[in-house]
Amino acid sequence: MIRSWKKRTSNVLALALIASMTVLGACGQNNNGGNSAESPSESAPSSAPSASESSSPESKKLVVYTALSEDDMMQLQKKFKEDTGIDIEYLSLGSAGEASTRVQAEKSSPKADILVGGSVEFYQPLADQGILEKYTSPNASEIDAQFNDPNGFWQGWYMGVLGIVLNNERFEKELAPKGVKEPATWDDLLDPAYKDLFITSNPATAGGGYIFIADQLFRLGEEKGWDYLKKLNDNVHHYTPKAGDGINLTAAGEFVAGMSWAHDIVKSAKQGYPIKVIVPEQTAFEIGGVGIIQGGPNTDNAKKFVDWLLTKDVGEMNTEMSNRYSVRKDVAPPKGMIPLENVNLVEYDRAKAAEMKADVVKKFTEMIGSK
Repeated sequence: MIRSWKKRTSNVLALALIASMTVLGACGQNNNGGNSAESPSESAPSSAPSASESSSPESKKLVVYTALSEDDMMQLQKKFKEDTGIDIEYLSLGSAGEASTRVQAEKSSPKADILVGGSVEFYQPLADQGILEKYTSPNASEIDAQFNDPNGFWQGWYMGVLGIVLNNERFEKELAPKGVKEPATWDDLLDPAYKDLFITSNPATAGGGYIFIADQLFRLGEEKGWDYLKKLNDNVHHYTPKAGDGINLTAAGEFVAGMSWAHDIVKSAKQGYPIKVIVPEQTAFEIGGVGIIQGGPNTDNAKKFVDWLLTKDVGEMNTEMSNRYSVRKDVAPPKGMIPLENVNLVEYDRAKAAEMKADVVKKFTEMIGSK
């Protein structure tokens, strides 16, 4: 388990997707190479191509379900087309929880070829249910073993750390005059001064939300970890469905502080919002995943996409556009981000985190009620 690079580094979708849905609500590429996120009824063709038709060697199509941002996905779409000639149709589902729920609902008749983005904690349950195709890319040999699923059902291709997003203007105006110091640790957020001024995401729907919960349980132990979460709940205004929501709402001045991914906080700060990122001690990290969907219509192209994601060029591109750390050691850390070797990481047991996820989410949901 890594502690630093030097050491080797609201609510879940409750509505079942309509069983009769037979077409993909993907974002089709227009004549200018752009995309628009349309609903299934608005954008899908009248019938999906059969596996025999679209999995032929002539297939130049890849259908992607993604938890990545629209901007990031559009750039990957464009580059993949340039490099391979394969067109990506994608549906941006906003969070890993929503994406995995969609894939589960379509298990008997897959509409997508591949799931991209979100922490691998959401991929392992899909693998256990036989939803993911086993595939190990030749390029995986160039990646540290901790980022590769030993069973071959998912592949890590980026890494992110959790951070605190702070609205500088509201903090200086409202809390600093009271003698409150900027939070440097997760425990600092228990200060009563943050009551209803702090926002975070729901672990049932957001990968970041779950990893944050697991972070507290790993750094404090189960008993003290749950005690921390109960106390923090008193300060939390509400829990958002997506990790990025906390950044948007804090940047807009609705809250003083929030929890989200450090790379996304930096990306918003670069756009001129009055926010800053704080990476607290004993923070947790995600391994961003990609997994091929069993029985998808374009499996061969999905394998090509996995191979492509693991190349140095794409690693550098992803780091530049998203501020995420690459899993490749030959890719420099993102500009504006704290060097990974300076990040104090919790001892995060990823296998245990995946194993205990269902029980933790259930207990947490009961604890917060309708908040």
